[in-house]
Amino acid sequence: PFFRAWELKGKYPDILSDPTMGQQAQELYGDAKELLERIVRERLLKAKAVIGLFPAATVGDRLILFDDESRSSRAADFPCLRQQFSKPRDRPNLSLADFVAPLSSGTPDYAGAFVVTAGLGLDAVCKAFEEGGDDYRSIMAKALADRLAEAFAERMHERVRTEFWGYAPREALTNDQLVGEEYRGIRPAAGYPACPDHRQKSTIFDLLDARPALGVELTDSWAMTPASTVAGLYIGHPASFYFGVGRIGEDQLADYAEAMGLSTADARLGLAGSVDD
Repeated sequence: PFFRAWELKGKYPDILSDPTMGQQAQELYGDAKELLERIVRERLLKAKAVIGLFPAATVGDRLILFDDESRSSRAADFPCLRQQFSKPRDRPNLSLADFVAPLSSGTPDYAGAFVVTAGLGLDAVCKAFEEGGDDYRSIMAKALADRLAEAFAERMHERVRTEFWGYAPREALTNDQLVGEEYRGIRPAAGYPACPDHRQKSTIFDLLDARPALGVELTDSWAMTPASTVAGLYIGHPASFYFGVGRIGEDQLADYAEAMGLSTADARLGLAGSVDD
């Protein structure tokens, strides 16, 4: 993703020896390492996170997080979307709700939520570069902060699996295995393919008191500031995996709008590009 931000297609480290893009990639990589070392040395950026783990259950395609083990008071409600395209009979149309036990089953289950940011201080860093006429390093700082946010989200997920939730206490994966997501559980981010409604960020922010805890905000269009921020859910089911909901029909949009307490038009706003024309 770092090199793609500069419109260079290829994977690290192979891209560094690419006959066409290798030289430019090496220069970018060198500049990025230099700036990253300065960020660390001068403590130019700060990373913070807030997470929550909750008793959980599903009712239909609705994921419910509860305040405590009595499961009598709801902490948050996440209506989930379901794939709605044609698939072979042995491949069901998926929803995130499929990976948490139904309330009717009586099986106790859990899920979580998180907000992490690596962008605290980024505005000041970029402003200093831009005032000095160095737009290149301003863009580089933003690209690095984005990568740091994703790395921080990955690290927090690892700690959730092995320590905080602790369903995989003996996990010992190599870096390649981590990159290949060879671990149990997923952390679908709001606004991404499995959970495409950006509006869900607001529910996560409210659930975790992320604004006062981290100093992060949401714009009216549900963009997060600082931009180098990730918000999503933790699901620990051993069969869970990342998938894309894809496009949904007007029928599911209407049901989703009702579940969210919105008009169909308002629900559509948070699902830009996900509803059939």
